[in-house]
Amino acid sequence: MIEYPVDQLPQLINDLLQCETHAQKSQLLADAQLNLSTEHLSLLFEAIPKEQRLEIWQLLDKDTQHEIFVTLSDDSCLWLLQTLDDNEAYALLDEVNVEELLELEEVIPERFVDYAKKQLDEAQTKQYDLAQQYPPEQLGHWAGFDFLKITEKATIAGVKKLLQKGLPQYSEVVYLVSRQGSLIGELAINDLIKADEGDNLLALANYDFSSLHADDDLYEAAEVVIHSEKMAMPVVDSDNKLVGRLTISAAYELRQEIADEAAAKAGGLREDEDLFASVKKSAKNRGIWLGINLATAFLASWFIGLFGATIEQVVALAVLMPVVASMGGIAGSQTLTVIVRGLALGQVTDSNRNALLKKELRVGAVNGLVWALVIGGLTFAWFSDTMLSITITIAILLNLVAASLAGVVIPSILDKMKIDPALSGSVILTTVTDIVGFVTFLGLGSLLLL
Repeated sequence: MIEYPVDQLPQLINDLLQCETHAQKSQLLADAQLNLSTEHLSLLFEAIPKEQRLEIWQLLDKDTQHEIFVTLSDDSCLWLLQTLDDNEAYALLDEVNVEELLELEEVIPERFVDYAKKQLDEAQTKQYDLAQQYPPEQLGHWAGFDFLKITEKATIAGVKKLLQKGLPQYSEVVYLVSRQGSLIGELAINDLIKADEGDNLLALANYDFSSLHADDDLYEAAEVVIHSEKMAMPVVDSDNKLVGRLTISAAYELRQEIADEAAAKAGGLREDEDLFASVKKSAKNRGIWLGINLATAFLASWFIGLFGATIEQVVALAVLMPVVASMGGIAGSQTLTVIVRGLALGQVTDSNRNALLKKELRVGAVNGLVWALVIGGLTFAWFSDTMLSITITIAILLNLVAASLAGVVIPSILDKMKIDPALSGSVILTTVTDIVGFVTFLGLGSLLLL
């Protein structure tokens, strides 16, 4: 049997695509199912061109098909349901649990959602209906239901029997609720294990605990859990009734999700775009931002045109213009990345924004001074022109400081306007740094060189 560690996933993809027979592909996939996680099997499936995917899919066993299906990207999941015949598609939804259905319902056609909901048992149906009371951006829509709870009438002996049946992952407490379902306390599992059966259960409970609210912002709640140093935090509704919990694992997944989304949007892409999405869809997703970039490029070109006479007389300015623009763009992008990530993780607030701005301006000034002198020296060595060297030195310094300023201010303003800074910040930033760089450089050139 060929073993494929996770870091050799590219090799497995190559081997699979180069297999000439059905039997060879079947053997490779059998090995992969034994040696790769579900997440990496999903990545493997999505790395296969669409014209070959269905053959690969049919070679997977039913359990693996289900596991992969619920972890596929939105585009791949929808493609699969639309490609399979209805009987095969419905079979994939037979074992979907309530949490998986909440993820899928935003992607798959309504008829599939209705079918999957009918397969839920009574308890899961209630959980699904509860989640629908909250919009997807709120925590209550995604609160996990795998937790242990007991009422005030429970006994130590009864709780110990409950614990023997198994604990959900990331469990360090059992939640204590009233007969009406209100959360009133937490009991540490370690304390319950050590307790004697005759001990007073209520005396063991911790009544000074923190909880999340179902109408909290999903990503802000995730950050609270990450910084809480707890394995999970309970989620309650407006009446303090226990709705569910958010685990540390789910919180980190949410953090990663927003980071991935920000990275994708920074390039004008969709986070869930299939690697082999149709040419039409990919072109549409990317073409919009190419158009916006074109408009901003023409704006920068217009400013250059204002100094056409200067450039005609001092050709060296045209040669050096890309240096000014490039340095400003890189410096601004570095600051922008830091600020966008901080906004996404809830680390940038009104209280610390000014301190961040001062810090980034100092960074811009230091780097600006150092690299302005370096570039000025190189320019003098190249053209043997003192005034040209002074011109580009001042322009680089001013542009890097302006880039640092723009890298903080632009995403902050966009965030206040409820516009995603990861999506549009880089385009605006590049325009600003180009215009500032060109106007400064060419303007100084007009004053000092003519």
